[in-house]
Amino acid sequence: MTKELLKGNIAIAEAAVRAGLGAYFGYPITPQTELLEYLSTRMPKLGRVFLQAESEVAAINMVYGAACTGVRTMSSSSSPGFSLMQEGMSYIAASDLPCVLVDVMRGGPGLGNIQPSQGDYFQVTRSAGHGDYHPIVLAPASVQEAIDFTVLAFDLADQYRHVVVIAADGQIGQMMEAAELPPMQSYPREKPEWALTGAKDRPRRTIASLHMAPEDEEEHNKRIQERLALIRANEQRSSEFATDDALLLVVGYGTAGRIAYSAVEQARREGLRVGLFSPKTLYPFPETRLSELVDQVEGCLVVEMNAGQMLEDVKLTVEGQIPVEFYGRMGGMVPMPDEILNEIKTVYHRLFSRAQTWRM
Repeated sequence: MTKELLKGNIAIAEAAVRAGLGAYFGYPITPQTELLEYLSTRMPKLGRVFLQAESEVAAINMVYGAACTGVRTMSSSSSPGFSLMQEGMSYIAASDLPCVLVDVMRGGPGLGNIQPSQGDYFQVTRSAGHGDYHPIVLAPASVQEAIDFTVLAFDLADQYRHVVVIAADGQIGQMMEAAELPPMQSYPREKPEWALTGAKDRPRRTIASLHMAPEDEEEHNKRIQERLALIRANEQRSSEFATDDALLLVVGYGTAGRIAYSAVEQARREGLRVGLFSPKTLYPFPETRLSELVDQVEGCLVVEMNAGQMLEDVKLTVEGQIPVEFYGRMGGMVPMPDEILNEIKTVYHRLFSRAQTWRM
């Protein structure tokens, strides 16, 4: 295998093809349109399904229908378009169907702009459709991770019969890096036993999200919660840098976490005991490992490209044991390493001076 120079959107698209993507439905919106454009030529050449829908609402419901047949199915969009998919996502989740959705996040709220942002954190982890469920959410910080997480997303979707979201900010979608693509998987894949393939010579199968009796709806929701508990137990993912002796823990994901890595490296060179914790799953949030690190450090600094959304999950994990500070940029503004370094120094010296008092 050799590395190629790939744009993030193209890398995700080709990784999906090589992971066995059988049907794609989408609608163009910047900064993810290259993903759709690439698949518009790649998929038909392979004899697979590509359809540009008339809207994001139509696209997500086409995903719903195709997922019922057991084929690996995907859509992609950016923040405003992803908002329009919410109802369909809830139907798919309630029907226990696997699919992969890509959200290349842009500045908001509203139409906002086409610059990179992480303002969809709440949307992808909390409100991705109505009802008591969460999608699995993967957050790449590089083109290589975008490729790897795309393949992983399809495997997790099939394993749990669940919605998986790749939450990549616009920077990841538009940047070009050397990366290695996976080998092409066999296609078509064997259909799962629950798939709707026509009832000839077999009993009828039904897939639906409707349960009219409240008792039945509650039992169905209990099964979803059991699945989510299994996902929380088995699928928390994160990476770390220089956490062994850290007094201050910087927490960031995606582009913000990647930029924070450079700032933490420089802080280390200047003698500050700083470490970096980067969530790779936004749901399930990697609370188990973060809880362990909280026992070692004197404070946290959360860095995001929003007004403070993952911040809430960090605070829920920390449970008031140590101070949690925040540094964020909004509206499509990307923080520079020196900005984060300056914030690290400010927070570090403030926390370190009162660390012993806090721990008493």
